[in-house]
Amino acid sequence: MFPIGDQNRRGHILPIVNYLLIGINVLVFLYQTQLPSGNELQTCAAVAPGTVQGFVCQYGVIPAEIIRGQDLFTLLTSMFVHGGWAHLFGNMIFLWVFGDNIEDAFGHLGYLAFYIVAGLLASLAHIVLDPGSPIPAVGASGAISGVLGAYIVFFHMNPIRVLIGYFVTVVPAWMMIGLWALTQFINAAGALALTTETGGVAYAAHAGGFLAGVIIALVVRTTLGQPEQRPTTRGRSFA
Repeated sequence: MFPIGDQNRRGHILPIVNYLLIGINVLVFLYQTQLPSGNELQTCAAVAPGTVQGFVCQYGVIPAEIIRGQDLFTLLTSMFVHGGWAHLFGNMIFLWVFGDNIEDAFGHLGYLAFYIVAGLLASLAHIVLDPGSPIPAVGASGAISGVLGAYIVFFHMNPIRVLIGYFVTVVPAWMMIGLWALTQFINAAGALALTTETGGVAYAAHAGGFLAGVIIALVVRTTLGQPEQRPTTRGRSFA
């Protein structure tokens, strides 16, 4: 079940921050594609600088290093690095479909702050799950998981156009996101039991980001109310 579109409310603000985030992710990946390939079997300690693998090791989150207090800046930079075209495409489609509504709910600055905080908390969840891992984790999926968590709080009944096989249908957001979240939590639990990542995917980051998004959105909804209950002011922000 792959999302390809959703419904925006009348007066929806121009999601310039969401466009900016997508643009940065794409530009960073295009830069990566210009780097020479290295030996994928090498550890980060042995990779050659200036290669794709060297770039991922330099800017990805390595739990063992974070635990030692090293390279803390990678908690931020890792959100904008991806491991391949499919990784980038999948993340950017989810961000394109769901991010604009959350920017409309939070305002431009509030959305940017929310996105970064959700991504940081997602990375911390991954580190807690496997603190000794020497493997770099990259991708925007932790922050985007936070976006999905906020979406299910604010817009759980929104119709989502999804692709199922070769067919397009419409389902409520709670169903599409709920099934996605259930998969992430099941796999995160499996990874915890195995004390390793499942299939190379940091499911704990997805689960942690999703929970962060839900909690932050619940706090905002309690404070400010549902987005449709607020006046529509282009460029508004609670930050």
